[in-house]
Amino acid sequence: MQIFVETERLLLRELLPSDDRGMFELDSAFEVHRYLGNKPIKRIEESRNAIEFIRQQYLENGIGRWAVIEKETNCFVGWAGLKYVKETTNCHTNFYDLGYRFIKRFWGNGYATEAAEASIDFGFEQLKLKDIYAMVDVNNGASRRVLEKVGLTFIETFDLNGNAHNWFRISRA
Repeated sequence: MQIFVETERLLLRELLPSDDRGMFELDSAFEVHRYLGNKPIKRIEESRNAIEFIRQQYLENGIGRWAVIEKETNCFVGWAGLKYVKETTNCHTNFYDLGYRFIKRFWGNGYATEAAEASIDFGFEQLKLKDIYAMVDVNNGASRRVLEKVGLTFIETFDLNGNAHNWFRISRA
């Protein structure tokens, strides 16, 4: 098991097949998918497939979302980190996207901010990235506040699969 980043309260490590129950709790919750197309998963096999997909990104791209583990309890909190996006999104191709998703019972603890800051630091310090991007549904105010709090700047609003999204960027200082 590889740990990529350690913060005061969190471990950000590779997603493992054994994270399937935590991923299922995360992605089967309607509230979590409110701004993600309202399509929560229904079977744990879908979680296993998602983990396998992300693990394949580690091999192909050298990066993918990480499991976020609460140090005090060793609980799976959700995932966060950078993802290399090859598909065109908002006229951008081959870019690094910052993302995070947490189980609802862990919302409101500042974990998204803590994990996002650590992911940005990793991107600039370890990967030597020039820019990191992020996108958020225009109605997801909480996620937008996290992006702004960690230093991303709003660029524009764009259409993603029929839904308005805000596009953000942070550049290495």
